[in-house]
Amino acid sequence: MWKFTLRRILIMIPQVFVLSVFIFVLAKMMPGDALTGLIDPNIDQAAIAAKREALGLNDAWYVQYFDWIRGAFVGDFGMSFRFKIPVSELIGQRMLNTFWLALVTLIFTYALALPLGLISGRYNDSWADRFITGYTYFGFAAPLFITALLMLWFFGYSLGWFPTSGSVTPGLTPGTFEYFLSKFNHLLLPALSMSVIGTVSTVQYLRTEIVDTKQKDFIITARAKGAPESRVYNRHILRNSLLPIAAFFGFELTGLIGGTIFVENIFSYPGMGQLFLESIIQRDFSVVTAVVLILGIASILGALISDIILSLVDPRIRIK
Repeated sequence: MWKFTLRRILIMIPQVFVLSVFIFVLAKMMPGDALTGLIDPNIDQAAIAAKREALGLNDAWYVQYFDWIRGAFVGDFGMSFRFKIPVSELIGQRMLNTFWLALVTLIFTYALALPLGLISGRYNDSWADRFITGYTYFGFAAPLFITALLMLWFFGYSLGWFPTSGSVTPGLTPGTFEYFLSKFNHLLLPALSMSVIGTVSTVQYLRTEIVDTKQKDFIITARAKGAPESRVYNRHILRNSLLPIAAFFGFELTGLIGGTIFVENIFSYPGMGQLFLESIIQRDFSVVTAVVLILGIASILGALISDIILSLVDPRIRIK
């Protein structure tokens, strides 16, 4: 097992390297540079040129890349030209919000998906199964941003049950119970918006696993021997159907990355997704490259987690 894990970690190293080069080159291909729009055009052009030279913007792209990646290894992503603070400090402020949003979304996703998938699979072709399957078809067809906008309008503006923007009510003291309650209340609606759509793939996969397992020979044999239906379902069908679901936990994490970019902007939730789009619009290149690199590494780690869990569930896939 440890050999498989080590091999997968070693495979990650060139993946991260290629990802970092790809991100940096694409950032360099964007119109303008880090000073575009931030300097008064009436300033002497010689002074502007000197500033670009001091920042290393006139160096070859590979020189700029190695300077950037050297700093990234020690957590120095440069300075944000928009916020006038170090990028690592800015990302640290936003990453915590995104972490809690992703955690609550995962909890809601599995809290909804597991019972729905179990009911749909156990009682397949029933009215409950048809209703749940219809919900999953709707979820596959409905874009996340449309669902988030509808939930924001209905639960936020029409009913007024949830806050419609921000991550906490202004004026509260950090560390108090009221502050914690406000933080939780602000992330509930964004998390529900992502989990409503995020559950559909898990529900469908779990239903399919249960239906397929019910038709296998060892289940037919257990029933032929007179084993109670509850024992057949709980000890054989359910156990074998739930194991592959655990392997997709890492891919759930990677799916959340794309979802937070849309949801955080729709709900004005100050996280990594909102920071990413704002930095692109403002041409804050140092922030853009750092955020995309971190999100890309998170996606690679999610795939690694899934591979490791899947190898534990099914040892046949391990690389010898």
